[in-house]
Amino acid sequence: MPRENLNDLLAFVHVAREGSFTRAAAQLGVSQSALSHAMRALEERLGVRLLTRTTRSVATTEAGARLLDTLAPRLAEIEDGLAALAEYRERPAGTIRITAAGHAAERLVWPRLAPVLRQYPDLKVELTVDYGLVDIVAARYDIGVRLGDLLARDMVAVPISPPLRMCVVGTPGYFADHPPPQHPDDLAAHNCITLRLPTHGGLMLWDFGRDGQETSVRVSGQWTFNTHTLMREAALAGSGLAWLPHGQVQAALEAGHLQAVLEDWCPDFEGYYAYYPSRRQVTVAMRTVLDALRAPLD
Repeated sequence: MPRENLNDLLAFVHVAREGSFTRAAAQLGVSQSALSHAMRALEERLGVRLLTRTTRSVATTEAGARLLDTLAPRLAEIEDGLAALAEYRERPAGTIRITAAGHAAERLVWPRLAPVLRQYPDLKVELTVDYGLVDIVAARYDIGVRLGDLLARDMVAVPISPPLRMCVVGTPGYFADHPPPQHPDDLAAHNCITLRLPTHGGLMLWDFGRDGQETSVRVSGQWTFNTHTLMREAALAGSGLAWLPHGQVQAALEAGHLQAVLEDWCPDFEGYYAYYPSRRQVTVAMRTVLDALRAPLD
């Protein structure tokens, strides 16, 4: 097949994944009009329509989806093979794509990898914050970071944090107007700041346990977010109670900006793991990132 046809197929994969000519053109370093022209030329050569275009988005047709399913894993194998050549280089290079929940991204991934990228200028990290249970193989991530009880099967997993402790927090001003809860069931009378989970579309339950007794509480309130960071900001603003990782609010607790309640009901959960497919070839860049994620923070 002529080289330009291979380039067009690669461009098609970018457009199909991004659902946008603008974003795909930026990734490929070409103009949007040139990319659109290349896609029309590819459709003409193949004799089938691959993309449905609207003023706001681009979607694959049934034929386009089938072509994407065929091309994507093969292109990924080629990219992995090229990335594996880094084994013959002294310094790690290339892009490592990581998906992590917000708390892990802020408290573990970013602080551990920032100095590594300063040390190796040819190494790049694309970090996506996502609270859903992402299929890292289908989404073409190199590494996922999730709590231990959320790991998918057939993965190599390495622990990168101690057990995670959650806590219920609110401001002193909020508790001046609302009696602190003494039991998880008391949360029904409070304005709780909730987290929406993209995987199931529902709100996260607040899990508690004490003396062998476990309970999950479905809370409600005026604010719902999809990131822990905004939940913390809302709690600091006195908007209600939030159920957050202790590390994310530790400074605010020590400064007296927040107060914790139901502490004897908040158990430890299994910590975070970095994981990747067992059949994934570990390149120098991957090994460098994994080693950094496992290293203790200063």
